[in-house]
Amino acid sequence: MALTRGRFLGYEFDRMVMLFSMVDGQREIPCAISTSAMDDLEGVARSGSNQREAQIMKLRDRFEERAARKVLAMEFEGTSPGIILRSIDFKT
Repeated sequence: MALTRGRFLGYEFDRMVMLFSMVDGQREIPCAISTSAMDDLEGVARSGSNQREAQIMKLRDRFEERAARKVLAMEFEGTSPGIILRSIDFKT
């Protein structure tokens, strides 16, 4: 089954990640992307907190595509298994 876009869940300050989800049929898969990965994707040193929402909208297709690849490869992490995207996940 094809993965589809889930929900945008917000910002987790302690881990400095943006939380979102992907959907596989009836299963919602928790995902996160580090703010440093988003900044690297956009080619900026460090975005301000007031710029994150616009940054997410601009980059969402790219990081959701990478999250889908990690789901298909079964690269889950954490106690409550999910997908975590870091800068290294976007290196070619």
